Amino acid sequence: MSEIFQANLQVLRQRWPALCERLQQEPSERLDVQRVEGLGSTLSVCNIQLSSRHDRLAEARLQAQSLPLDSPTLHVYGTGLGELQRVLLERSALRQLRVYVLNGAVLRLVLQLLDQRDWLADPRVELAYAGDSREIALPFFALPAELVLADETNAKIRDRLISETHLSFNNRAFDSADPGLQQLLADSLPLLRQDLDVATLFGTEPGRDCYVIATGPSLAAHLPALARIRAQAQRPLFICVDTAYLPLLRAGIQPDIVVSVDHKIRLHHLPPEHSAQTALVYMPMLDVELLAHWRGPRYSAYSASALYASVRQAIPRAELFVGGSVIHPATDLAVQMGATAITLFGADFAFPGDRTHTGWDDGVLGPTVSAARHWVLDGHGQRVRTQLNFRGYLIDLERYIARHPEVRFFNTSRAGALIAGADYDPEFCP
Repeated sequence: MSEIFQANLQVLRQRWPALCERLQQEPSERLDVQRVEGLGSTLSVCNIQLSSRHDRLAEARLQAQSLPLDSPTLHVYGTGLGELQRVLLERSALRQLRVYVLNGAVLRLVLQLLDQRDWLADPRVELAYAGDSREIALPFFALPAELVLADETNAKIRDRLISETHLSFNNRAFDSADPGLQQLLADSLPLLRQDLDVATLFGTEPGRDCYVIATGPSLAAHLPALARIRAQAQRPLFICVDTAYLPLLRAGIQPDIVVSVDHKIRLHHLPPEHSAQTALVYMPMLDVELLAHWRGPRYSAYSASALYASVRQAIPRAELFVGGSVIHPATDLAVQMGATAITLFGADFAFPGDRTHTGWDDGVLGPTVSAARHWVLDGHGQRVRTQLNFRGYLIDLERYIARHPEVRFFNTSRAGALIAGADYDPEFCP
């Protein structure tokens, strides 16, 4: 044990004894580490540089500019080589700097090599593992290298940080001034005026169990059981997302309600031939040809998007929660209808078994499995491949679940992403 490491540990032991003990168990010896030279130097961990190799301090000052100067509390995710912490601690207005570990092995490595006592000993600093928190805190800066290097313990917080960072970029696709979207909305108005308000469904199924069925790969294994349950006189309410409708029909399962919000959905996703016994809940801008051919009752809804600002007063409709995926309004509809227990099928948010969806070929509904560059933890604590937007959808569902403690949520597959707040249903997922 180096003298530098001992000195750093002494500060940690005095201030955060439990964290210090935990940190000493981190497997830093497994890391592939190199010193990288430039005009200055830095460390490369698993081919990811922890900072600039030319001027670490200048980089830290640039990073610090993204944080408000007058904020008494700031949050830094990732520990890096300490430069950003030192720059922020120069601020006279700062009263508390909360630093969160995203990879314990990386921090242990840095403590073995570099003296970090100056910022660790500052009484304004609080140090914790990011994964010990349920949510991120604002305002924050997340060190880019450690977003890549974040380990399993801290993956949930990493995903929330990335989602928050991408929020404004993702929202550009829903610009209310987009002439294409405005035209789609205008095309929707004649049917919107004649269709029912989704509010007429609210409260109609108090206390009833509900199945919310998505199209993830794990749905395929449950189709026989769902068909048996659907045939029972006393059964849960079946609500499915649009892309799950056709796979369900092929398995002999008629859903009670199908929910669709994506203007890219067409007749081949929701064929109308057998739709008379299924209600369609949709949001404006859905394909008007599809809507016109639907034989069952149609209910319209809005999201909180500014896209609907021009029609809210003229054509009042209730709102459903949308967080980027159709599974969000499908789940919210179940809650608004009065469900007290919701069981999720095919809500994988990942590609278990290297498959993207049930009932659709690889790449038909989006990127192929080969394009997946990201991961989440499955129900076994193992990494499973996914794409970045799926992680964002998962986060919004988890936050929704946290806002509804009155409803019990169940997951039916350990192969897909672990969903915080949803227990595993023993009937479908022993």
